[in-house]
Amino acid sequence: MNIQDNVKDYYGKQLQSSADLKTDACCTVDDMPRFLGPVLTNIHPDVSNRYYGCGLIAPEALSGARILDLGCGAGRDVYALSQLVGAEGEVVGVDMTPEQLKVARQYQDWHAEKFGFANTAFLEGDIEKLDRLNLEPASFDIIVSNCVINLVEDKAAVFKAASNLLKPGGEFYFSDVYADRRLTDDLRHDPIAQGECLGGALYWNDFLAIAKQSGFHDPRLVTNRPLAINNDELREQLGDTAFYSATYRLFKVDKLEQSNENYGQSVIYKGGILNRETVFTFDKDNVFNAGETRAVSGNTFLMLQQSRFATHFEFIGDRSTHYGLFASDSHELPFSDIAATAQTSSKCC
Repeated sequence: MNIQDNVKDYYGKQLQSSADLKTDACCTVDDMPRFLGPVLTNIHPDVSNRYYGCGLIAPEALSGARILDLGCGAGRDVYALSQLVGAEGEVVGVDMTPEQLKVARQYQDWHAEKFGFANTAFLEGDIEKLDRLNLEPASFDIIVSNCVINLVEDKAAVFKAASNLLKPGGEFYFSDVYADRRLTDDLRHDPIAQGECLGGALYWNDFLAIAKQSGFHDPRLVTNRPLAINNDELREQLGDTAFYSATYRLFKVDKLEQSNENYGQSVIYKGGILNRETVFTFDKDNVFNAGETRAVSGNTFLMLQQSRFATHFEFIGDRSTHYGLFASDSHELPFSDIAATAQTSSKCC
């Protein structure tokens, strides 16, 4: 079978719940914000039990947003996000596995009654060929994906399609699995390694290149963690390769530079983002306290100014004077910094 058929078989027939996973790669162990607890509790257990994500897909400032979930599976993230966008927003899920979509669609009415509004849709399709779904270009505020891009062969096609479908200032916010080296063909095509989100993991430097070539010039790391492969047989097959789960945010913003430059600009977070009223973590290098003036790179300035976050900030300065490279704002995945924190086991949530 090819990669697509292997994945459809693994997630459609081999796995009946997250308990059937053979490793902790396709599960979430990130610290969960308190506000997400009630949101996830509102989701039907049959949907939650078929969750195979590797990160918390909870971007901020979602009220009224139109969101596309690539590889939505049984719909847990769709139903979580549908509560956060509210009745004025919409969440569209795309997946190629009929068995997963059957579960997602089965509980649409149940969730609509639970939430008090209906704002979800589910489409069957291949995220490598989103053009076949006749989705309108530049029609989504945010695109999300949770541990799915590793499962597709043509990853560049996914990023290019995401860029095309996002509105100007829109964001691709996603979690996935990465490797510290390029994998062998045998490992890439192993059905178990594929299904466990490892065989298709991108070498992180290849990911950065693909993202930039697709128009996302400054990928921003939000969270990352090492993966402990708690399966002896698979661990032996993987050898010395180290794997990591990471959440990135990519913005469709004009005039981003390849490096983060210093123009002496700063911003003041005015607050107002729901559940982030006093502290807003934009990425690993930029944490904004309400009312505090904070120096930012030219790229960060543009990302905030041209996106849905603009109304929550005061912007100070222009680009008339250049002061060289900005001190922080690294978009690289810091493997060496976190490798020592790997655990022998973990628990999915």
